[in-house]
Amino acid sequence: MRALNADQIKGNWATLLSAWNSDGSLDMERVADEADVLIDMNVDGIYSNGTTGEFHCQNEKEFDRISECLAEKCNNAGMPFQIGVSHMSAQISLERLRRVVHLAPSAVQVILPDWFPVSDEEAVAFLKLMAEAAEGIGLVLYNPPHAKRVLDPEQVGRLSRLVPELTGLKTAGGDQIWYASMREHIPHLSVFVPGHLLASGIQQGASGSYSNVACLNPAAAQRWTEQIYQDMSSALELEKRLKEFMKNYIAPFITKKGFCNGACDRFMAVVGGWADVGSIMRWPYRSIPESEAPRVRQAGQRLIPGFF
Repeated sequence: MRALNADQIKGNWATLLSAWNSDGSLDMERVADEADVLIDMNVDGIYSNGTTGEFHCQNEKEFDRISECLAEKCNNAGMPFQIGVSHMSAQISLERLRRVVHLAPSAVQVILPDWFPVSDEEAVAFLKLMAEAAEGIGLVLYNPPHAKRVLDPEQVGRLSRLVPELTGLKTAGGDQIWYASMREHIPHLSVFVPGHLLASGIQQGASGSYSNVACLNPAAAQRWTEQIYQDMSSALELEKRLKEFMKNYIAPFITKKGFCNGACDRFMAVVGGWADVGSIMRWPYRSIPESEAPRVRQAGQRLIPGFF
């Protein structure tokens, strides 16, 4: 695929979840099947090795196999795709990037080095060398709430002026003040917000979502994305029900039971039943028991029936 600029990175991008066997080994056959399903669902794009793809739990051979599999399938199908080259170590992240450039992703996702918070000067130094290694492929900065440094739009804007290869931002978003700052400081970037906030996010100037909602049902998330551009009023009504579903039936696994975010995204894929990725998180992270799925599925069928 050709590299995409900021204006071209938009809409509903679905994650490629890793699939683990009971012994903790990577099941590439199931990963490959999942990529085929996502391509058949005709989502706006696919990305690998984010938090839900468990980039932090992969060894380098596994990272290469997943990246090569996604690239081959998407390049053959003409499907836009991004590869997450993130790692807590700047050195490993740089080497991952150098190894995937020849796969021609539409963009690459990176996090800032994450053992000790980087200064502004260090963040610029990191992104500049990553941009040089990317050889014209744009960088999407993945800056989740649990990052060691969570940047506001003004800070991202300063980075993008010094590193013009910065194409996009993956963020948790914020309130109306945050969106006003986004429109002021980074109107030139592709800004992606959480999937269940996509309608209100686009209404306030965001570009799309690397979508948690797509973990539940990528095809339904794609239909909703198209509805946003055609009938915002109806899309916002669905967003209210999605927020209720997430607040009451997904978020408590994090806030009350202490599961990690990736476990919730994987659990939603189990609830949605669109692909055989399983509920297993890789050691040492806990997996949400599949026995919880019928209760959550029943609630989803009531609140957001179009996703089931």
